[in-house]
Amino acid sequence: MTQFLSLSSGSNGNCYYIGNDEMGFLIDVGIGGRTIKKRLLEKDIPLDRISFVLVSHDHIDHIRGLGSFIERMHIPVLMTSKLHFALDNHFCTRGCLGGCVHEVSLDNEFEWSGIKITPFEVPHDATQTVGYYIDFFGEKFTFMTDLGAPTSNAVKYASMASHLIVESNYDFDMLISGSYTQELKMRIMQGHGHLSNDQSSDLVKAAYHPGLKDLYLCHLSENNNTPHIAYSHMEMVLESIGLKVGRDINLCCLPRHQASELFEY
Repeated sequence: MTQFLSLSSGSNGNCYYIGNDEMGFLIDVGIGGRTIKKRLLEKDIPLDRISFVLVSHDHIDHIRGLGSFIERMHIPVLMTSKLHFALDNHFCTRGCLGGCVHEVSLDNEFEWSGIKITPFEVPHDATQTVGYYIDFFGEKFTFMTDLGAPTSNAVKYASMASHLIVESNYDFDMLISGSYTQELKMRIMQGHGHLSNDQSSDLVKAAYHPGLKDLYLCHLSENNNTPHIAYSHMEMVLESIGLKVGRDINLCCLPRHQASELFEY
């Protein structure tokens, strides 16, 4: 049985788990190791089941706990050479990764512990930002968080997934009328920031195929979105293409400050 768990999702910290009864891995370590251990154990997942870590990019909410976690666990960390260079010089990870880093190449499938993984680039204002298409022993995941536009490459990999984890960061009206500076609003909206609910829906609409079973909305803004708004907007768009949530597809907003439920397939 395959399991998916969001341990934290949002600018406060990002960390996600995929695994089974024998092994698992994390995507990003943006929260502390103690919190990871606690939230995994609450779902009866032992920490030593974690075999490796994938890194999406070098913003602090995705790597805050990575250095200390790897120093403790001594497990492989998989990332591109560009991210490797950036993390070797980042205050959170400098001197902490040792010989644990294994470099991977964009758009080239590799196999690790029997899992087939393809990294692909998405637009975001980090050193480099990577999404992942993951074939976990037949269960196909596409993971995309922190992307500023629904590019054709993002749609391509989303259209291959049975389980899609995709950003739905902000509601346009909330952002425009909110308290953020104009500079920050522009950073979020201008193609290398974050996906709005509208853009996330456009991506899903373009990528939908009958094999897509589960849709998880991640990295919701605490100030410029709500789970109700994001969920309702996506549900409306899914209905516009003839899909009923709960019958044809499952839809969930991943929580910011706590673990999600444990999803099993």
